[in-house]
Amino acid sequence: MADSNHFVALSECHFMNPQTLEEINYYPNVQRWWDSVNGVMRAWADRNLTDEDSEWPAPVAEELIKYMDIAGVDVCFCLREGMMDISGHTVSFSTNGFMMQQIAPYTDRMYLECMVGPIIRRGVDNAIWELEYMVNECNAKLCKVYAPEDLGALDDKRLWPFYEKAQELDISLTVHTGMSYVVPQPNSHTLPGTLDQVLLDFPDLRMIAYHMGWPNTEELIGLAGKHKNLYLSMSGIIGWYARSPYRGYHAIGTALQWVDPSKIVMGLDLPFDDMKRVVDWVRNLQIPEELREQYDYLEITDEMRAGFLGGNLARLAKIDTKKRV
Repeated sequence: MADSNHFVALSECHFMNPQTLEEINYYPNVQRWWDSVNGVMRAWADRNLTDEDSEWPAPVAEELIKYMDIAGVDVCFCLREGMMDISGHTVSFSTNGFMMQQIAPYTDRMYLECMVGPIIRRGVDNAIWELEYMVNECNAKLCKVYAPEDLGALDDKRLWPFYEKAQELDISLTVHTGMSYVVPQPNSHTLPGTLDQVLLDFPDLRMIAYHMGWPNTEELIGLAGKHKNLYLSMSGIIGWYARSPYRGYHAIGTALQWVDPSKIVMGLDLPFDDMKRVVDWVRNLQIPEELREQYDYLEITDEMRAGFLGGNLARLAKIDTKKRV
């Protein structure tokens, strides 16, 4: 019987500033962006966020906390949404400052997952300054690198000083990997193979690869077997695994043949009302016996579930695992 009282922590909980969204709504790329968001939401959550009768929680802290309590989630790492290219690089959907204002009332439940990009486009020195400030002055526990809106791929050598600083600060980087799900952003900047040279040159840099690198999941898994500090995150794609479970069984079963269970973490990157659905799926996760026999997959133990749900991420973000709910 699965233990439902494990500590649960989710990264990549995106907030957007409602006022900013209204202010940029006239840009042509706004509707194109939402249309492409609906493409991935169709797969991950079987929903369309722009239908006239569509309802989903506002992406702000007071809504997030409601669904954390409903789902029994102890801690969330809260992340701004960039997407400056949608408005011709006029403004991001939300800022680190907005995030800190939002999470301030929820000490010990919500932590800052900062993002200081697009790193090359804004100037690497500027990004390094903000990263250092976020870590040392604002208690950021994670930092996301989102290359699809930047001028180069994850292995662009112009990023090397940024990676060096992250390694020096001993902060884990969360990284979008796999295809870029939204327009006008290219897929080429975040293919899993772009992580290889980064981790060869920065072996002590911890990187948490989001979305299991889909559609190149097996390549990412192989890289995680190769590099001791590359971790696999089910963020976002966990919604697809929960509604199409055999897809999840194969991905997780394959991963566990290559990496220790301590290298697999959860995440959200979904509307907040999907939270209970995906967390409960992991709480009860077991690979069917037929697949274990056919593919030699491991049986999922309660210790593994505890790590996936929050223990592994807490270690990487350096927070305690006491229950908050």
